[in-house]
Amino acid sequence: MKSNKIEKIRQGIPSIDDHVQQNALAKFDTLTKPSKSLGRLEELIARAAGVYGCLNPYLKRKVIFLMAADHGVTAEGVSAYPAELTYQMVLNFLEGGAAINVLARHFGLEIVITDIGVRGDLSQKSGIMHCKIAPGTNNMAKEPAMTEEMAERSIEIGYEVFEDAFEQREIGLIGLGEMGIGNTTASSAIISLLTGAEIEDVVDTGTGLKADAVPHKIEVIKQAIAWNRPDPEDPLEVLSKVGGFELGGLVGCILAAAHRRIPIVLDGLISGACALLAVKLAPQVQDYLFASHCSKEKGHRVALTHLGMLPIFDLEMRLGEGTGAIFGMNFIEAGFKLLNEMATFDDLKRI
Repeated sequence: MKSNKIEKIRQGIPSIDDHVQQNALAKFDTLTKPSKSLGRLEELIARAAGVYGCLNPYLKRKVIFLMAADHGVTAEGVSAYPAELTYQMVLNFLEGGAAINVLARHFGLEIVITDIGVRGDLSQKSGIMHCKIAPGTNNMAKEPAMTEEMAERSIEIGYEVFEDAFEQREIGLIGLGEMGIGNTTASSAIISLLTGAEIEDVVDTGTGLKADAVPHKIEVIKQAIAWNRPDPEDPLEVLSKVGGFELGGLVGCILAAAHRRIPIVLDGLISGACALLAVKLAPQVQDYLFASHCSKEKGHRVALTHLGMLPIFDLEMRLGEGTGAIFGMNFIEAGFKLLNEMATFDDLKRI
């Protein structure tokens, strides 16, 4: 790896506090409920407490980091929607009309939107981070999606965007979101390479593709992998050859949040691929990751299984944007309120 910044971040990620994690589990047993009656939620919150290193973290500021970029592989007809929709949806985010905007308003979360590689010109738009590396990646079926330097830069941008938001006002919890027509194709390639799963077992319809078009999508991914021959043991090479700018950006967000001891709530297929890349880069990141849901995209289950992660819920969602992550973030916040606001049995004795 050439990037000193990424290497420094990678090496600086601390282990979570196991002592605090065990204390949280013990505290749940003192609350006015049957032992272990909150099920996996108790284990989930105990691990989150270990991430923070305390039982009562400050969670007032919760942020969805939404990275947007285009993909050259859309030229191969792997999506039901035209590449122009990426640009149009970013405008929709900025106008507050997308599903993630509605949910963010409802739950009181912020969205940090980043143009890291959208094909259209957004330079005059406010409310967005302008970090465009290029107007979309190359067609990975015919050449590497990007150079290795671009891949490193995408990760650095994700780190910088997180740090900029963190420095403005300390963040307590983050979720991952994205927008990029063609990114289920890139993500499926990454998941296959990093898990060893057959391509047929990870590729699905993505954003509205008809079932009879899936075999073509599979063949395009096989062509991209055969042409580029990425080394599965080198996550940066995998990202550069078959990835996307927004995927690299989310990897950078993961590394930055872990460096700051902030839990990271994953969304669906795309963030699952990013999690695989991040864990390959820095295995200690694993404990900082929380799976919100299991997408209807079958490759997402493959990614979560490989990571040893159980999703909090399964509503057969496949929208992206961070819509699953935002629900998962609220599970975590609610879990901490239970841990810290419920009465204990000792409290009952004093009534």
